[in-house]
Amino acid sequence: MNNTLTAVTNDLIECYGNTAKNVINAYRLGNERVADMMDQRWESAVNATGKRLTSEVRTNALAAQKILSGYYIKGITIGTGGADTAVAKAVEVAAKGVQQVAANAARFEKSTGVTALHKFAVAAVPAAQAVSKVATRIEKQSGELVNTVAGWNPVANVESKRVSAFRKARTAKAV
Repeated sequence: MNNTLTAVTNDLIECYGNTAKNVINAYRLGNERVADMMDQRWESAVNATGKRLTSEVRTNALAAQKILSGYYIKGITIGTGGADTAVAKAVEVAAKGVQQVAANAARFEKSTGVTALHKFAVAAVPAAQAVSKVATRIEKQSGELVNTVAGWNPVANVESKRVSAFRKARTAKAV
């Protein structure tokens, strides 16, 4: 592992970027689950009306819900895609900025003969590494959050005694 302040800072920036992307994914997946649940509830409500609705009205009501749900999901997908792109660009720009600052600091020291910036950078590495460890834990937890929101948490699935209607429908869709 490279122990320069530049390397540690770039690792930290990447870690923050990954955490942001995990939060964006959790938001997207959570909203997709909500849309699926709303579709199921709507379908149940329409089907529960029995003979009070004609077949045509029932079909139109279900089709309208699917269309609205599709627009909702499309909006979430576009929004989270844009956020993902913005985060990726911010990480890229920040990494280039760190590289440029390091290069400018090296040129400054070379031209002036003053090594204070290098000494400061060496002294700051342990603190930056400590922050990086904390950020790595946060990144890991945000990844676990994505799995939980998506329903991919194997521990929660094993421990759950009651199977929700959402999970049943999702399983039925997968088969």
